Amino acid sequence: MAVDKQTLALLACPLCKGKLVWYAEKQELVCRGDQLAYAIENDIPVLMASKARHLDQAELAQVPS
Repeated sequence: MAVDKQTLALLACPLCKGKLVWYAEKQELVCRGDQLAYAIENDIPVLMASKARHLDQAELAQVPS
């Protein structure tokens, strides 16, 4: 699944309300500010902080801008 630009523009991090970035390699939405990755399940973004995956600096550097 790919997230189109229009949909991506509507989505925000549930914690900081910041912009999310599509990380195609991992099929996740990433919040750079909180260093969290949100999964996509059945083509639906799971935007719950309790289910997000924390990213370390090395992995965060691999996420496209």
